[in-house]
Amino acid sequence: MDVRIRPVACPLHVHSRMRTQPGRPVIILEFNELTPTLIHEFMAAGKLPNFRRIHAESHVYITDAQEEQKNLEPWIQWVTVHTGLSFAEHGLSELNQGHRLNQKCIWDLASDAGLRVWVCGSMNTRYDLPLNGCVLPDPWTTAIPPYPPELLPYVRFVQSNVQEHTRDRVALSGKAYLEFLGFMVRHGLSASTAGAIVRQLVRERLGHGRWQRPAILDKLQWDVFRSYYRRMRPHLSTFFVNSTAHLQHMYWRNMDPGAFEIQPSEKEQEELAGAVLYGYQEMDALLGRFLRLAGRDATLVLCTALGQQPCLIYESKGGKTFYRPNDFKSLLEFAGVTADVEMSPLMSEEFQVICKDEAAAREVERGLAQLQVDGTPALRVERIGATLRSGCSIFRQLPREAVLRLENSDRVSPFYDLFYQGAGLKSGMHHPDGFCWIRTPDRTQSVAVDRVPLRAVAPTVLQLLGVPIPAGMTAEPLLGERALGAPRSPRSPGPQGPVRRVASMA
Repeated sequence: MDVRIRPVACPLHVHSRMRTQPGRPVIILEFNELTPTLIHEFMAAGKLPNFRRIHAESHVYITDAQEEQKNLEPWIQWVTVHTGLSFAEHGLSELNQGHRLNQKCIWDLASDAGLRVWVCGSMNTRYDLPLNGCVLPDPWTTAIPPYPPELLPYVRFVQSNVQEHTRDRVALSGKAYLEFLGFMVRHGLSASTAGAIVRQLVRERLGHGRWQRPAILDKLQWDVFRSYYRRMRPHLSTFFVNSTAHLQHMYWRNMDPGAFEIQPSEKEQEELAGAVLYGYQEMDALLGRFLRLAGRDATLVLCTALGQQPCLIYESKGGKTFYRPNDFKSLLEFAGVTADVEMSPLMSEEFQVICKDEAAAREVERGLAQLQVDGTPALRVERIGATLRSGCSIFRQLPREAVLRLENSDRVSPFYDLFYQGAGLKSGMHHPDGFCWIRTPDRTQSVAVDRVPLRAVAPTVLQLLGVPIPAGMTAEPLLGERALGAPRSPRSPGPQGPVRRVASMA
């Protein structure tokens, strides 16, 4: 992975809003897209004891992404969490763009202040060298290498499994498996995780439970996080997981079939009705481990960046399905592309093409844009310089005899020779409401009445660390005097409903 990290400039002007003393470690738990309404429903039902405990000991906020629906994407909102900047300010609209960010993230600022940092899986990340700590990029990032390089065996293994999660088999060499296993043995592989892997493999061999596989990655990530945390004792650490977000996207329909026109089958319901709850309970178990790891001194910041809601906009069209290339090389050859490129899958139907120069990128763009099914474009293609982002633009069920054509030529192919269909129908979509719970060592609970801007998370973390807040972070820290009296966002509450004050304890 031949990638260079470029240093970036950071404004020297800072606000004088720092009100806390440095010294206590901060752990940010980035549980992607957990949903406020569901978390309260499951807590009330007694299903999430650790969430209920931390809720009773935290400053509790509903966060508002303050973006239009089209800009509600985790790779946008997590950059906001890490920089304190809105989408209009940071400008990153896609996965794998973190290296383009010109602003420093909270871990850069903490490192510059002499604090140790441990970034474990945070989405769309970037960092400066020298760095006083370690960085493990998210599984979709290929433009930023891990730091230090000893993390590479883990990164390669996880990337392959996450980027190709829709396939039954992942193309990894025996050497890659051995390097990964050696890394895990040296970096905290626990007996409980090893046992969970064995049980998962047995379930899949028996023909069920493959949907539970994402939870295995969470367990591996926890083992790695804990190993480095105990060795480094970082002042600031982050821990990102995505499994429950994935389960909501795929199985909200099974959790709440009454909200949807297209009903799941009886057989599907038998296995998947509890899939979303399973995801939350896995997060609850993980949270319990963090509560023990944090001890009495560390502050836990539980943040979700976004929430989800039922995805109903495709119901009248038969639901949203998606397709991915069977083999990128074969697809390019069919499109008549001869340029030498690097391709990598992203989320759902999307993939990225990195070319050596803009001329090659334009060749790829022309070729992919000419692919058609039933007279309509088969792919969506967007090019920025020498990089393209593409994906199948067809979300309806195609018949087995569907044909892929190359426009203005006699070249045709059975569609399913070049593409395969992802499993299931999309049933969860993003919602601007997430939540942020801050559990400080004094265990004080307060619950904010009104939503707070997601941009406020970054200055709050710096406030907790005692690190000066850059002038570009314009939102007030959440734990200041104005925290509970912030004015209501002009955006209407939406389907999540109003947020009510349920407690306030000194």
